[in-house]
Amino acid sequence: MLAVAGVGVTLVGVLMLLVLAAQAGFFGPVARVIAGAVFSAVLVGLGWRVFTRPGGRVGGIALVATGIAGLYLDVVAVTGYYRWVPGGVGLAVALVVALVGVGVAVRWQSQPLAVGVVLGAAVLSPALTTELMLLGFLVVLQAAGVPVQLRRDWPVLHVARTLPVVLAVLGMVALSGIEAAISGTEVEHRQGLLIAAIAGAVVGLVGALLAVRRRPGDITASITIALTVLPVLAAAALFDRVVSVSITAVIATVLLGLAATGLIPAGAGAAASGSETVMGPRLDVARDVGRLGIARHTALVAALTGAVALLQTCAVATGGHPRLMPTALFVAGLAFFGVAAVSRTRVAAGLGVAFALLGGLVMLAIATPETLALQRLAEQDLDVATAMAAVAGSGVAAMVAWTVPRLPRCDDPALVTGVWIAVIIAGLYYVLVAAVSLGVSLGGADGFIVGHSVATIVWMVAATAALFYGLRRLATSPVVAKVCLVSGLLVAAAALAKLFLFDLATLSGLVRVAAFLAVGILLLLTGTRYARAFADSSPARQGQ
Repeated sequence: MLAVAGVGVTLVGVLMLLVLAAQAGFFGPVARVIAGAVFSAVLVGLGWRVFTRPGGRVGGIALVATGIAGLYLDVVAVTGYYRWVPGGVGLAVALVVALVGVGVAVRWQSQPLAVGVVLGAAVLSPALTTELMLLGFLVVLQAAGVPVQLRRDWPVLHVARTLPVVLAVLGMVALSGIEAAISGTEVEHRQGLLIAAIAGAVVGLVGALLAVRRRPGDITASITIALTVLPVLAAAALFDRVVSVSITAVIATVLLGLAATGLIPAGAGAAASGSETVMGPRLDVARDVGRLGIARHTALVAALTGAVALLQTCAVATGGHPRLMPTALFVAGLAFFGVAAVSRTRVAAGLGVAFALLGGLVMLAIATPETLALQRLAEQDLDVATAMAAVAGSGVAAMVAWTVPRLPRCDDPALVTGVWIAVIIAGLYYVLVAAVSLGVSLGGADGFIVGHSVATIVWMVAATAALFYGLRRLATSPVVAKVCLVSGLLVAAAALAKLFLFDLATLSGLVRVAAFLAVGILLLLTGTRYARAFADSSPARQGQ
């Protein structure tokens, strides 16, 4: 602490001396700049000498840090204050000073010195220039820390070399977006902002992958992947829809592909044995390494960040057509569930559930219960697009019921029961939305009531199929039979409730008669099959 205080007090003293000299007219601008550079170089030399002596580590680091800070201030004076040299030259000199300082820190194995040197260069760089050249400097500064990160386990340096470029790009993107919104014109230098953001993301991704291959437990390196991707997603919003979707789609593809190499086992088909290695972080993260030497926490961060990029892709792609948004989300969810079904990967299933829930919420906001109950609102808000989304949602619900019970450590009866209940509720809703949407879109004036009648009949057909299948599997697979029977009874109860509470009051004429006849016949068939199945399994029958 004393050494740190000494650094600050010394810098203040130097600044006060220069101010007094300038006020008294002792030195001109050139003399002041030269004196500052010489004094800073002397401090670095003294620090090097002190460090080599016994007990001189703290004092040597403090003197070198003071000297490097003085050199930074000298560069700021030459470039930003007196403007004797262009901003690019000042940034180049500041980079050389930073590299020298980081080199000394690596040699002396001092992470605080390295962090101070990098942060000092980043904080003082806006005084040299505020143009796109500043972003290039910060990207180069970020890249210069990668070799250091490979040699030393310095997690704070990860953050120190990453945050400046991330914050700078985000700040410039925000200011450019606000100025463009106020003026009504396109954002200037948006291509440069995008290039800087992509360069920072590439440096962050490559550096993190190299670091975790050497040290699988380096979680900070994984977190920097997410940090460096944020500016790219923000910069993509400055472009039109096609370009923006292309950028975010590429990011999602790269990150999700990276996640697949770390989360999906080498033999995906062999995952059916229930190996626990398909799940993400374990307690011993140092040994939790997937294919290609990628740590699983790195793959998990890549998966989550890629999912965010995919979500932005869906939102931007369907921005002009909100009713297509649920379909896009459901298709993404289906893709994740497909991967989970093949590889038995719970992370993929979790992302599929997230997209399914988001799609369901958007669908519920469009096709509200009030919309489904009132013909006027249904004709106004529902169309073929909502029917397509409902069909996709039904497919997602089916994939949930198929995939989740087959995942490792997901075969708990309570969990399976809860999943089936959620799937049943979602399935009933999506069938109703699809039937009513198609009815009002294609059925003319009576389309609304026809759609509701078809929905009721489809509910009862599904209940009958579930009950028949459960009765058939009663002897060979009691657990499956129980789930099917309970599901079928619940759906049948829902169909009957809708038939008497809604259809009886809303439907009219032949449509209502058709609904009652169809449901009644299906109930007769189900009841007859149900009674025969239990009669065949009775003790008296078995004794014969």
